[in-house]
Amino acid sequence: MEEILDNSILDAPKIVVTPPGPRSAEILKQQEELETSALNYPKYFSIAVKEAKGSTIVDVDNNVYIDWFAGIAVVNLGHNNPIIRQAVDSQLDKIWHYMEIPTEIRIEFMKTLRRTLNFDAKFLFTTTGADAVEAAVKIARWNSGKRYIIAFNEAYHGVSAATIGLSNMLNHRKFQPYYDNNVIRLPYPYEYRCPFKDCLNEVLSLVDYEMKNNDVAGIIVEPVAGEGGYIVPPKGFLKGLREITTEYNVPLIIDEIQTGVGRTGKIWAYEWEGIKPDIVTISKGIGEGIPISLVAFNKDLDKLPQAFHLGTYRGNPIGMAVGNATLNYIMNSNLLERVITLGDFTKKRFDEIMEDNYKQGKYDVRGLGFMIGIEFSNERKDPISVKPFIDILLKKGIIMYKSGIYDNVLRYMAPLTIPKLLIDRGLEKFEETIKLSNQIKI
Repeated sequence: MEEILDNSILDAPKIVVTPPGPRSAEILKQQEELETSALNYPKYFSIAVKEAKGSTIVDVDNNVYIDWFAGIAVVNLGHNNPIIRQAVDSQLDKIWHYMEIPTEIRIEFMKTLRRTLNFDAKFLFTTTGADAVEAAVKIARWNSGKRYIIAFNEAYHGVSAATIGLSNMLNHRKFQPYYDNNVIRLPYPYEYRCPFKDCLNEVLSLVDYEMKNNDVAGIIVEPVAGEGGYIVPPKGFLKGLREITTEYNVPLIIDEIQTGVGRTGKIWAYEWEGIKPDIVTISKGIGEGIPISLVAFNKDLDKLPQAFHLGTYRGNPIGMAVGNATLNYIMNSNLLERVITLGDFTKKRFDEIMEDNYKQGKYDVRGLGFMIGIEFSNERKDPISVKPFIDILLKKGIIMYKSGIYDNVLRYMAPLTIPKLLIDRGLEKFEETIKLSNQIKI
């Protein structure tokens, strides 16, 4: 298969000193003294980063890691991608910030983005993924004149006061007891743990019941549950939701913040079911690490009053230049075909490795494109924490992170441009880790 533009360090992984090395340990200590104790990721990755190229990370002790993390599925085209750097450099020479006064790149980006969507879209720029979700829900409620939003178990839509009620992040709610609780939560069709015989139709029946009996303003759903465990719903789920929302004349909100921009092998994951959403939330991969987010919504919903949703940093020109370059690259290369082919290969290898080597309990390998989850549980399907696996993998030079409401899913979310060579090497280290886990009885 033709390799995509990538500047990874091809002799990765290379561990010269067991992490954290002395320089990393020193910087981590300084961070602990200066920054809040609420930090999360340094608790999993005990390194300080010096530079990043393609699908590889170099720490300050000169260890080189294969990156299966991608900043939580953000740098879809890899770190320091030359096309992205060129877009940033070009825009820096023009303008960096000017609110929502139009610029050439603003118009160009919106036209490019509209070409990727299968409905007649208008756009509202926001500042973060959570902010995009807040705006999307506001649009649904404003247009429907109704109150409740249907969301799903295993969902993640943010942890701000206005989004944490939509997310199934119970630990975070104790930090923020005042949140939008006008939410009806229903089971996601999570087949590995589904209590129903016919998971898909039982869930859709529950949705229909709530729509019929409550003041529902809309439904928000991830095409693949991200933080919930990389759960791929049964085929027909999104189509069923589309039919129900059409029947009751309320918007269907598709949260593409993690699934979008090519991660599943389509530019937008909802394309796999051939539906037309009413509202789509977009962030993460659209900016390749430059903060940008927005809502795309059907133009028929554009009944919004002036200053409906505000924020100083909405629609940053540098972010839009990056988004424009990213979408054009995806549309004019074989990247999506590559994601499907290599995603299928990688998922199959994870399944083979687990079947041949994992002796401690049950597992489930699932995924779509470069969203692959490996769930660990004991014989009764009680969750097994994957923190020890993350620690071992890091020491072997692989950066891999968790998901799942029980923290028992390892997720593969490498940059979409990762060379096949580095996938193979990473899989070798993953197999070594699973074999070692049997010996130390994780």
